[in-house]
Amino acid sequence: MTSTDPSPSGVVCRGLFRTYQLRGSHVPALRGTDLRLQAGTLTAVVGPSGSGKSTLLRLLAGLDRPDSGSITIDGTEISALSRRQRVRVRRRRLGFLFQAPADNLLEYLTVRQHLHLAAKLRGISVRDAQIDTLLARLGLTERAGHLPRQLSGGEQQRAGIAFAAVGPPALLIADEPTAQLDHMTVDSVLDAFLTLARAHVAVIAATHDPAVAAHADQVLQMRDGRIEARR
Repeated sequence: MTSTDPSPSGVVCRGLFRTYQLRGSHVPALRGTDLRLQAGTLTAVVGPSGSGKSTLLRLLAGLDRPDSGSITIDGTEISALSRRQRVRVRRRRLGFLFQAPADNLLEYLTVRQHLHLAAKLRGISVRDAQIDTLLARLGLTERAGHLPRQLSGGEQQRAGIAFAAVGPPALLIADEPTAQLDHMTVDSVLDAFLTLARAHVAVIAATHDPAVAAHADQVLQMRDGRIEARR
């Protein structure tokens, strides 16, 4: 499903450089990274620790700015925005999924309440029927009234995906989304990603899990701050 179509939908990164200060030294994290994420696809980013995966995700999420280069998401160049403007884009057009399932949820809200909160944060109006449809797609209908502590790890992660998917966003960014899950629940999370991709969302996941890479439309191998191979 990957494409080089230069349509404004999806994500385009050009010439990303990012360097950090560490004990008085400059440590390069990204060295001229080019990247295209087509709407409706799942991309896996693989590579050893320190290869630049987390830095790339933080730039895509608008949490950091590149030293140079550009990031365009759904036609908006977020790398040129102020911090306040990037926060607005994150709320309206981006979803982020942390590695630990519980970190994606508020302990005092039910699954359904999370989705209403997500809509409020995005500044959109959603009907109960739309929420019911999203819950059904992600296999959470029977868990809609449950709090996070009443869910399994896989259900928590799928609830986090649902929370991030309201809108839907242009881009969902996931950092090692299956790292803390057993093999029995990984498939349900992968199904949730593919369901979201079919809703015309670009999904990118940094991962060490070969199951995620096996289901991806595009696999990017990173090393020393560069994408050295693509599949």
